[in-house]
Amino acid sequence: MKLILDRCVLLFYCFGSVFFTEITTGFLISFLSASIYSFLHYYMNRREYRRVLSLLYLTLSLLIPEAALFVPAVLYGFLEDGYKEIWAFSGVLCLFRFWGAPLETICFIITGAILSLLLSSRTRSYKTLEQKFKQTRDDSVERNLLLKEKNQALLEKQDYEIYTATLKERNRIAREIHDNVGHMLTRSILLTGAVKTLSQDAALAPSLEQLETTLNTAMTNIRNSVHDLHDESVGLREALESLADSFSFCPVFLEYDMGYEVPKAVKYCLIAVAKEALNNVMRHSNANEVRITLREHPALYQLMIEDNGTKKTAGTEHGLGLQNMRDRVAALKGVIQIDAKKGFRIFITIPKREDFSYDQRCNRR
Repeated sequence: MKLILDRCVLLFYCFGSVFFTEITTGFLISFLSASIYSFLHYYMNRREYRRVLSLLYLTLSLLIPEAALFVPAVLYGFLEDGYKEIWAFSGVLCLFRFWGAPLETICFIITGAILSLLLSSRTRSYKTLEQKFKQTRDDSVERNLLLKEKNQALLEKQDYEIYTATLKERNRIAREIHDNVGHMLTRSILLTGAVKTLSQDAALAPSLEQLETTLNTAMTNIRNSVHDLHDESVGLREALESLADSFSFCPVFLEYDMGYEVPKAVKYCLIAVAKEALNNVMRHSNANEVRITLREHPALYQLMIEDNGTKKTAGTEHGLGLQNMRDRVAALKGVIQIDAKKGFRIFITIPKREDFSYDQRCNRR
């Protein structure tokens, strides 16, 4: 915007020469040519074309004397492009055209050249400050993005630590209940059975029977609670990392891109499939690398296990282990694809549902 304003100021300044110059056809042609030059020079992108345009106008000044009055507007374009040699050419041109001209005409052109220089210098300083401002703004935005990413990473790390601590606490509570409360209830049940056997009082028989039933019910509830706490204390990522670390046949590379709160049915199904797949690699493959990839999408969970083995064993695609995988995945309404063309690849997709009704064998085996 400032470039356009500067050009308009210079054009109006040059047009002010009408106060001491007659308005002739050459003057009007020069004014129109200078106006066309200023706006074409502004919209041209290539400096070579802009230089040619400026030289054409200065050449016009050799043919039309009045065109030299608008040289300050042409000088602004050269100053913008950084062509310092045009100063000498313009000076020679002005001397050639106005040798012996009135003093006010020469002063007018010199003053216009100085004004052109001042406007160009001011605009250049403004553009420099604008570039520095944009650079500072971009740096600030980049720093804010980096800080945001670091904060997000810290929050994710904090969530993971809280999740890990929760799993450990659940496991500890499950052990405490099993070792203390469970043993005390078992002892109480045994003592109640012994009292029932030794007691000769028929009036106490119903009470002892009710006590034994209550203790057995409490023991069943405690056992179920312990199993639930133990199941919830197992993390999918931690379990798979443990499998990968303990697998000594070949290196296992794990890529985990899922949340922490995975449904228990899906969690134990994926763990069981991974165990069976690694077992098959050890028994039937000559692979030297295994990759396990888990991804969570808005509507489904995905597991991919692949190795680079080249050994082909008859019947490995229809063995009992792979059938167990298919049964587990089918119980969750999922899809399993097995490909043995390049190495061995198992690709599992399990849809997300609110209620996972599945065979209890899926998480007990």
